[in-house]
Amino acid sequence: MDERADTQVVGASSISGARVAIVVSALGAGGTEHVVSLVANHWTRLGCAVTVITLEEPTAKPYYELDPRISINRLGLPNQRASKLQATWLVLKRIHRLRSAIQRSRPDFVLSFLTRTNVLTLLATTGLALPVVVSERNNPALQPFGPFWKWLQLLLYPRAFGLVTMTKGALDYFPSAVRRKGWVIANAVDLPIGWQNRRGNNILTAVGRLTRQKGFDLLLEAFAKIASKRPEWKLVIWGEGNARKELEALRDALGLTDRVEMPGVTERSGLWLETADVFVLSSRYEGWGIALLEAMAAGVPVVSFACEWGPTDMVRHGEDGILVSSGDVNALAEALANVLGDGALRMRLAANAKASAKRYSSEHILSQWDALASSALQRSASQSAAMMSRVESASA
Repeated sequence: MDERADTQVVGASSISGARVAIVVSALGAGGTEHVVSLVANHWTRLGCAVTVITLEEPTAKPYYELDPRISINRLGLPNQRASKLQATWLVLKRIHRLRSAIQRSRPDFVLSFLTRTNVLTLLATTGLALPVVVSERNNPALQPFGPFWKWLQLLLYPRAFGLVTMTKGALDYFPSAVRRKGWVIANAVDLPIGWQNRRGNNILTAVGRLTRQKGFDLLLEAFAKIASKRPEWKLVIWGEGNARKELEALRDALGLTDRVEMPGVTERSGLWLETADVFVLSSRYEGWGIALLEAMAAGVPVVSFACEWGPTDMVRHGEDGILVSSGDVNALAEALANVLGDGALRMRLAANAKASAKRYSSEHILSQWDALASSALQRSASQSAAMMSRVESASA
């Protein structure tokens, strides 16, 4: 993308005063929501007028702290189960309300996150002279979101000004017409301020939504294989989701009731970092794996499935973490047994991980978002100039 080379040298001051609308389904706990808060706060500090538009109910509260100068517009149409007819009606209402909200915020450009929300945003901005940047935050090849949304994605993404993915592997999934407008911007690591090290209690930690994607069923099976070998260790799985009952039933069936805790979402962002002695990522697939990077940055030794994409970008096997074949429960069990049983190995992995994670500092990653914003603003300015020219020509 030719515009990138020019914008990389443009300072953050070039976007000061810009008006930006960021669209995301919700502002709860999660990697995407964390990125939204990070980028929105950063651009607000630079002098941008930022509006965050969500589908949530008006009473919803953000999990991550947002600058009070940021305007939050909740449309009151959250994702929910519905019949096909009701779902169609809800989609149309979301598009209508989203279009109105975007027009009221008068943005210079729009940034949207996650596939369905990206599709809604592109539909809602049809006919508006606005650059729209869409961002994929998962593995587009494996993420299940239905043939209808898939068709709309392939139809509409070429209309976007740009597409942001977190890895080159994810970008390469898309057709060349979309890749030409692609930006690869990794997740930044942004550890909570003032976190305290309360480790040393032999806690193996996993973090994520309780869904099939995160593979906590595979983790429970792996831990069951080594629980008797490492009786001093317990497993704590932080997160919430629709698979809780199934996971609790599996835990109990495996005889791990007293060895595995599932306390839900942490009271504040990153609280799990304070007590994690080893971190494990057991996802079937990932877009990135922000919790894995946070653990590395905080000096926690990590074990992860080598799922595409994300973990294989972050971790160098045997140097700053341990990677095992995706979905291989026996290999995961063996890796965990080795790491949990070897204090010297844990210390070496932790030190190297902390050093490696510096590649993803907030300053470095946010500068790439600034370059993207600058490029979008240039397009916005050129579109405005072209529109003015047409108006003047028509009135002459």
